[in-house]
Amino acid sequence: MNTDIRNPSDPVENLEIGKIIEVDGAHIIAELEPKLTELSRVYAGETYPIGQFGSIIKIHFGRRIIYAFVGRLRMKAEYELERGILPQASADERIVEADLFGEGEWTHDASVSPPRWELHFERGVATYPLPQQTVYLTPKSELRYIYGRGKGPVVYIGEHVGSGGTQCYADMNELIGKHTAVLGSTGAGKSGTIATIIHSILERGQTAGHSNWEPRIVILDPHNEYGSAFTNHLRLSTDEGSLKLPYWLLNLQETIALVIGKTEFVATSQANIVKTALLNARNSVEESIGIDITKISVDSPTPYSLDTFKQEVNSQRPSGKDKKEQEPFNSVINKLETLQRDTRMKFMLKPWDNINDPFPKVLSQFVGEGEPVCIIDLSGVPNEVAGIASAVIARTLFYLKVWQSTSEREKYPVLLVCEEAHRYVPNRGEAQYEAAQEAIRRIAKEGRKYGLGLLLVSQRPSEVEATVLSQCNSWIVHRITNDADREQVRGILPDSVSGLTKMLSGLRRREAIFVGQAAMLPSRILIRELSADKLPRSKDIDFDKGWQNSHMTNAQLIDVAKRWRYQER
Repeated sequence: MNTDIRNPSDPVENLEIGKIIEVDGAHIIAELEPKLTELSRVYAGETYPIGQFGSIIKIHFGRRIIYAFVGRLRMKAEYELERGILPQASADERIVEADLFGEGEWTHDASVSPPRWELHFERGVATYPLPQQTVYLTPKSELRYIYGRGKGPVVYIGEHVGSGGTQCYADMNELIGKHTAVLGSTGAGKSGTIATIIHSILERGQTAGHSNWEPRIVILDPHNEYGSAFTNHLRLSTDEGSLKLPYWLLNLQETIALVIGKTEFVATSQANIVKTALLNARNSVEESIGIDITKISVDSPTPYSLDTFKQEVNSQRPSGKDKKEQEPFNSVINKLETLQRDTRMKFMLKPWDNINDPFPKVLSQFVGEGEPVCIIDLSGVPNEVAGIASAVIARTLFYLKVWQSTSEREKYPVLLVCEEAHRYVPNRGEAQYEAAQEAIRRIAKEGRKYGLGLLLVSQRPSEVEATVLSQCNSWIVHRITNDADREQVRGILPDSVSGLTKMLSGLRRREAIFVGQAAMLPSRILIRELSADKLPRSKDIDFDKGWQNSHMTNAQLIDVAKRWRYQER
């Protein structure tokens, strides 16, 4: 039969696989035909596997067609035992379980040349099948209509597995504006997926025919791996001195975390000392750069001199010589001076010149004119301030959007990519990450209202704060082998895709489950393959090749020792 001219509403006998024996809401159970000796069928030159997780089956109901995701294939005897029925099925009888998700109807358009059939598909089910109705496999040509391309701006991220190469598109506004989590074990392809999404965003200007296309994407890169993926990008790094996160940009909470920490038993008294000194130091710049001190607070990003800050701390000292009374003040001063001597902290503690207002320049490094992708290399940031640094960046971007006008927010939206999210927003109450947790939690809850999107990436979803993960409306989940992580993912994903989550431990590299508002349909996808020059530098070391080389020479070790000692790459 010529499949191009036949009525696609007609059932295809060769794709019939069984009959429904139970309908429980949107969940159906069908008994496979006993004559099925192999779990596959051939139609129009294509081989269709039967019972694959995530595959789509259909039931004809008059002119309507009802579609369902396959979630389970098992023996009928096992099903009967589960229902408390004495098994009567033979050893080879099988059943397939599936969840209904949508309906469609074929229409014939004779107004075009040549005339063609089109499937009008809708999510949701209004018509429910009945027991004894026949279940069919869905032709790949039909799957293309079901998965569709969506409406509005979309980006191409891969193809649907088992659909004959049907391309997978994501709704860009849903993907970015309403936050997305990319999860998966090490080596499953998360970094490649992030690169794919960003490249697809960058390419959209050309594919959509936009005369001007200038995305603004900021990547928190803790391992210095994304630079190789984007030829044109702005790199901000502590190693090169290009990242500027001046101490005066820190708010009160972050300043306290920097100069006190959260483990001191006198933290409360010291916090009061820091608060008073910080406000007075900020107020002291009124004459030099013309700031109205009546309109600023202790959290206002106003530059001040560290010497002035120390003077303000000392001015609060009690007049007596009681060492116990003096200790809180000494502790603050000593910690600050220790940080100033630490060469790793130059990016944060470089003195202000007391002349110019550097605030606009600090903001411009993230969202100013230039390359669309800004990669912030955090690999050189000391671990004890990594949480503070990421918090300052996230909070700065958030408040930049808060204080923009409505039209500015609409014109200049920003995407923040947070790699290794479990480091910055862990579900544990670690003091060093308290500020980062608060900043990224705020973006997750409110960022969409201000045009600040969030792309969270983590290999340990069970260690990411649940509040932040729950604010994501789309998920791209790669292979996950850890039981706790799989349970965490099942807990945040809709019940309707429970069948898809069962395959998480068996996904191939680059393969993922894509669900949520950005997905045209919950599905198993293969992320598009990028050329080597567009991928992050996260390739595993080849031990076989590496051990074919001679040992390092003394000259090489001297060179490495120098880079290590001076913290230079």
